[in-house]
Amino acid sequence: MREYIEKAKVLVEALPYIKEFSGITVVIKYGGSALANQEIKESLIKDVALMKFVGLRPVVVHGGGAEINAMLKRMRIESRFEDGLRVTDEQIMEVVEMVLTGKLNKEITTDLSLHGILAAGISGKDGRSIQVGKYMPNGSDIGLVGAIKNIDTTLIRALMNNDFVPVVSPVGVDENGVGYNVNADMAAVAIAGALNAEKLVFLTDVEGILRDRADTSSVYSRVKAERLPQMIEEGIITGGMIPKVKSCMAAVNAGVQHVHILDGRVEHCLLMEIFTKEGIGTMIER
Repeated sequence: MREYIEKAKVLVEALPYIKEFSGITVVIKYGGSALANQEIKESLIKDVALMKFVGLRPVVVHGGGAEINAMLKRMRIESRFEDGLRVTDEQIMEVVEMVLTGKLNKEITTDLSLHGILAAGISGKDGRSIQVGKYMPNGSDIGLVGAIKNIDTTLIRALMNNDFVPVVSPVGVDENGVGYNVNADMAAVAIAGALNAEKLVFLTDVEGILRDRADTSSVYSRVKAERLPQMIEEGIITGGMIPKVKSCMAAVNAGVQHVHILDGRVEHCLLMEIFTKEGIGTMIER
């Protein structure tokens, strides 16, 4: 009996959040361990499905770097990086599209449909949704890597307005119809801004922003966006968390009200963050 009472309490705690968030747009950047671990993947798909069932409007933007690496290795194609970005020639771009748009995108779409959700998988090429130019870091040509110039939300909104969950592969297109590899975090930020999303959620392999890097329980529950540059200067935010936090800052600057950094390795992290008082990750607010 006690078990059922505890479950009922969880539902009661969620009710005000379900009421408050009904109808809002939530962009979810899906990648890392959340894609690699089947149990975690299943729990997150259920989270997205439940969000949709209770009235939220989720949009999924996914990555797939590890899967691309694995496919390139199988095909014996060497891959190198500059400043954290994959140098992408035409051959590698074919693999990127094959893995992101042809495989992972359709897997996520299928998984959602198996839970009774209408889902449609698209890439940034469809409807010219992600329009790009060539990205040239420090003037260096790293191939078919795209810098986002514009997001056309026509197709994404059409899907949402017809009760579909859009699942977006971060492949952009230039004015000549050429496909480009786009950083998934940047794609999620740009799409969230263009949709005027209330929330953007990054599923990562870390617990959130930590007060003490040696203590994984020392997670900041809430942080004002204006505080983030100082936290970087003070060394609170370091290493691989810096580009993630800069993406969060870009999202806030684009008009997103709340950006969440969640540990995608935790089952049902989406539900615990959005529908409970304490949450489990870090929420960055304007």
